[in-house]
Amino acid sequence: MGNFLTVVHSCKGPIFKLKRRPVGSMNDLETNHGGITTVRADYHCDFSGSSSDLCVCIVTWNMNGQVSYEDIEQLVGSNHEFDLLVVGLQEVPRTNISRLLQAALIETHILLGKAIMQSLQLYVFGPKMNSQLFVNELKVDKYGVGGFGGLIRRKKGAVAINLIYKGIRMLFICCHLSEKMDSQPGPRPSLSPRPHGAHWKHGSSLVTPKSNREEAQNTMNDLYVVNCDCVAHAGNVEERNWQCRKISGSLFSKNKNPYGRPVQVTVWLGDLNYRVHGIDTHPARNLIHKNLHKLLTRNDQLLQEADRGQIFRGYCEGTLAFKPTYKYNIGSSNYDTSYKVRVPSWTDRILFKIEESSKMSKKLHSYQSIEGICSSDHKPVKAHLCLQAIKQ
Repeated sequence: MGNFLTVVHSCKGPIFKLKRRPVGSMNDLETNHGGITTVRADYHCDFSGSSSDLCVCIVTWNMNGQVSYEDIEQLVGSNHEFDLLVVGLQEVPRTNISRLLQAALIETHILLGKAIMQSLQLYVFGPKMNSQLFVNELKVDKYGVGGFGGLIRRKKGAVAINLIYKGIRMLFICCHLSEKMDSQPGPRPSLSPRPHGAHWKHGSSLVTPKSNREEAQNTMNDLYVVNCDCVAHAGNVEERNWQCRKISGSLFSKNKNPYGRPVQVTVWLGDLNYRVHGIDTHPARNLIHKNLHKLLTRNDQLLQEADRGQIFRGYCEGTLAFKPTYKYNIGSSNYDTSYKVRVPSWTDRILFKIEESSKMSKKLHSYQSIEGICSSDHKPVKAHLCLQAIKQ
């Protein structure tokens, strides 16, 4: 698996009808965010065309131990216009999820491979027609971290599938990282009214873009300045960073062929458990209510850690245009009203990396949450990625 910071792989909400446009450079849609390049999805893919070699639909969902067939149908959607479907699940109940997924896809796709470690599961499906002809060297692996989470169907770690499909070597890693909070309580955050005209600064703050300043001014007046360095509820970020690196270095490390063909496409999906921090839950919810949740990305731990060069260097992720996916009241789309009153966060993510040496172009056609599924305290996240070999 190599060094995580360089080469990781060396070893019902709205429904979009995608219409394909030619796959090419994403430079006009990209924004660099330290280690992670943020990519704007274009929501155009015509699967019946010939402008890409491989279309992959990727879904991740923390199920919170609950499931129904209706949820699975909504998870995979009614539009099955993709080559591969990759489904990563966390906190899976004691139910035959594989059977439910195959039933929902019975008309179009078959199961190619699965990797299971108790409540952490990963499935890859391909078209019923000729899929077996395109699949080679499918391997699975797993790596557990943490303590006894598996006993309560909350196993932490990662499961992975490595395969060649249509000549492209791909690695899919489904993970569930620790949500453990800092063991030392530390001082309470200092709160004071935001001075008039001041803006949230990078790292401990929110920066209001010019286009949103007028609309956000009333909201920002109600916010409080938070000293992020002493916020006790930021979570154990370093532990999650360590788990990412440990998983990366451990998967497929046994009996590794140093002369084997390297992975060309790596995808991480799952409940990474990085949180929005440095802002109180009520101001954060106020921004979300006013559809200004994009401002919260400045306080996203995953992007901040990537900025510091700790994780996911060279990876891409779609724009976080959807609302934070955690934590919801079960059975609704209302954020947590328990005594913890969690700050809404984008814990559920999909990140991908295309090696330059692979000579492939990529296009992200969608990155969204599925708000219509309400049986868990997480909302599922789905991405649609298309790849094409660059002709020499």
